[in-house]
Amino acid sequence: MRLRLRHIPENRTALEGPQTRHNSPVDFYKSFLRPMLFKMDPEWVHERALSMAAKGFIKEHTNIDYTALEQEMFGAKFKNPLGLAAGFDKNGIALANWGSAGFGFVELGTVTFFPQDGNPKPRMFRLTEDKALINRLGFNNEGARKVAENIAAVRAEIPYGINIGKSYNAPLEKAAEDYKKSFQTLHGAGNYFTINVSSPNTPGLRSLQDKDKLDEILKVVREIEPTVPLFVKVAPDLELTAIDDVMEVCIANRISGIVATNTTIGREGLTTPTTEGGGLSGKPLRNPSNRILAHIAKNSNGKLWLIGVGGIFSGADLYEKIALGAHLCQVYTGWIYQGPDMVPNCLLELMNLMDHNGFKRLEDLRGSGLS
Repeated sequence: MRLRLRHIPENRTALEGPQTRHNSPVDFYKSFLRPMLFKMDPEWVHERALSMAAKGFIKEHTNIDYTALEQEMFGAKFKNPLGLAAGFDKNGIALANWGSAGFGFVELGTVTFFPQDGNPKPRMFRLTEDKALINRLGFNNEGARKVAENIAAVRAEIPYGINIGKSYNAPLEKAAEDYKKSFQTLHGAGNYFTINVSSPNTPGLRSLQDKDKLDEILKVVREIEPTVPLFVKVAPDLELTAIDDVMEVCIANRISGIVATNTTIGREGLTTPTTEGGGLSGKPLRNPSNRILAHIAKNSNGKLWLIGVGGIFSGADLYEKIALGAHLCQVYTGWIYQGPDMVPNCLLELMNLMDHNGFKRLEDLRGSGLS
């Protein structure tokens, strides 16, 4: 399903205006660095990029005024609506530096209570022609206690969330207790928390999106802290009736919002033949994630904050998600393909599109693409 928005130019590029795109680092990345890096193992490259970010080597080198994109939500100030999705900085080792890279916020994790190595390697695969990734990492992370120590050792300059998931060795019937222990350990850190029940890479995890199981998890976490902003991350593969159940449970448990969406197990429309299992992200995720996002925006009666994730590669993609109801958005695969200058270019294109279409603030744009 492809949702059509009013007034978006068909070429989906930034419009001419008083501000211009900052192209040269992107051109260098695409013409030289990316071809070299894409010959290497994806997870190895990921670790090197994360190490560079932790050392402060990834920085935004522009002087763009983002004032029009500022927002204040659930007690936090966001300098812009584009964040780095969970999965990149699982252990919070680069938390102090993501603001310098241009992001408006970052989501750490996924964190589990017990440290775990994740699934056997290789477990990340590029589908270059499709501008996509498949991963079956399996929540590899240092565990909640170590991540709490990492967070406490630095000062974050931008808001951040903490994404928590079920430990591999925790039985499904004890999932709520496992989430509770992670939340108790990390409680007090983070501007918000995300309950991840939608990764395809932990056996049985997606069954926790079922109404009764999700209700049990949310009740346990809410008992610990009644006011901290809580989000639930959902799969793009759910039927809309199941999404309605998730919304009902979230609202009943005073959950702040929904992250739409996680990676997909679908493989429809791919150019690259593949038999690799795991979650698919990137360009092919755009339409499925937008379908879920729009459905939640239209049917939650304004009771939920929405974070849109999946298939963002340009400012027009970012514009589209906000027009479909997103308050904030996250990127992962698009940043890998587009390079470090993607963030300022996306934000600049978003502002130019807003100006062209007469939207002065994000709240004016939000929901304008819903029919």
